[in-house]
Amino acid sequence: MKKFVWRLQRVLDIKEKTEQNKRLELLRLTEKLAMTQGQLMAARRILNKMIDGLTAKKGMRRLNEQEFFMKYSDTINERIDRLKKKAIELEQQQREKIAELLKIRRFKKALEKLRAKAKRGFLEEVEKLEQKQSDERAIISFTRKMAKFAKNMP
Repeated sequence: MKKFVWRLQRVLDIKEKTEQNKRLELLRLTEKLAMTQGQLMAARRILNKMIDGLTAKKGMRRLNEQEFFMKYSDTINERIDRLKKKAIELEQQQREKIAELLKIRRFKKALEKLRAKAKRGFLEEVEKLEQKQSDERAIISFTRKMAKFAKNMP
């Protein structure tokens, strides 16, 4: 019996590898995004802790620390803005990677459907061929028996 060979199998294999690579890229991008969001939350927490610490203090000490806070808050705010921009950029890249991954996945699914259809057709052809061979053997066997029977008749 012939083995099923599909001409587009190589394309399907390449698409599967491409999908795995895109999935890995998406995972790395998601990890970067999570780290950036974590850094952003940490910077906001630091800023809020400093504000809470200032409100609890009184007098001259508060004024000294408030002056330090005003200088430091600009730096923290700049860092927060940079992290926000980076997070937005990473989210955009993540959406693009997801779109690419979905496109590849749809193409791969279509190829898999074509492969399944081709395999069904192949199996049907094999079954027809086997049935034809079986019928021919039955006809030959019947013909031989009839010839033998006719030969034995007077």
